[in-house]
Amino acid sequence: MNIRPFREIKRRKTKEINVGNVKIGGNNPISVQSMTNTQTKNVKETVNQIEKIAEAGADIVRVSCPDEDSTKALKDIIKHSPLPVVADIHFHYKRAIEAAENGAACLRINPGNIGDIKKIKEVINAAKNNNCSIRIGVNAGSLEKDLLEKYKEPCPEALVESALRNIRIIEDLNFYKFKVSVKSSDVFLSIKAYRQLSEISDYPLHLGITEAGTFLPGSIKSSIGFGSLLLSGIGDTIRVSLSDDPVEEIKVGNEILKSLNLRNRGVKIISCPSCARQAFDVIKTVKKLEEKLSHIKTPISLSIIGCVVNGPGEAALTDVGITGGGKGNNMLYLNGIESKKISSDEMISKVVKLVEEKAEEIEKIK
Repeated sequence: MNIRPFREIKRRKTKEINVGNVKIGGNNPISVQSMTNTQTKNVKETVNQIEKIAEAGADIVRVSCPDEDSTKALKDIIKHSPLPVVADIHFHYKRAIEAAENGAACLRINPGNIGDIKKIKEVINAAKNNNCSIRIGVNAGSLEKDLLEKYKEPCPEALVESALRNIRIIEDLNFYKFKVSVKSSDVFLSIKAYRQLSEISDYPLHLGITEAGTFLPGSIKSSIGFGSLLLSGIGDTIRVSLSDDPVEEIKVGNEILKSLNLRNRGVKIISCPSCARQAFDVIKTVKKLEEKLSHIKTPISLSIIGCVVNGPGEAALTDVGITGGGKGNNMLYLNGIESKKISSDEMISKVVKLVEEKAEEIEKIK
């Protein structure tokens, strides 16, 4: 059931680039990405983690390449990866060249810490020769020394000046297939930097609140930062940075986009916080349904409401709905219409079956 959103976000128009087979910028959907935390040279572990990240709904994955063993491993990783692979490079320009030659779809670099212009030129030539895009990654924690001296501390103006400096370096080498990020662990600093950059540059922007923290605070900080920017139409690809399993980063990223009607993937559950009126254990039920429906990729809406106060109204707007009733008899809604009563004991298995059937029905129509 497709409900027209109350507000539709008008996206800022940016240039389009490719990261492997994923298009970034332009009118393309906002992509979600994460980064592996395995040792890249351990091909088996890295590929296993990439597969889990892909299953969770990622579009792109990034792997760290701090040494030659890691860039050598890239060739086998990319061969088995279901996602385009971005090589994360710092300081050593040869690692960037090796990564491009071994099949990386994109290089994450900061030209300012790669070295002199000759080394940067070699990296850009490798990217050109291997159909590889680039992300200019500016970070408040690793700004150039002269900018820190000029501004005294990391600030939006310093991040933007660093980004523009690096943009000019790459443009002067006749390379334009790149996206830009201006990250900070400070939400307000990040928001202001991205806003300033979006006003003067039309390159696609990679959004991130870097080093956001553990699952709960990191998810909240990222939601505030991303939400503020995305509501203004700013952002072409996102990475939620959590001190947690990369799979959780993808889940949070997808939920942020789904909440803004910028992405439709999987089951969107609308559920009440539960109270004394609940006719069944809402919290326990929703947790079980999230787990049992995690394999569904088709966009489907599901409402789980514990009582009749808001239940019928929410169920009228979802594909499948449950409203709690007395004595364990709950009302099932299909496509917003009352269907039949079901007991609390059979509720979970019944809902799972109905959602799976609905997903199959939608996929057949496609």
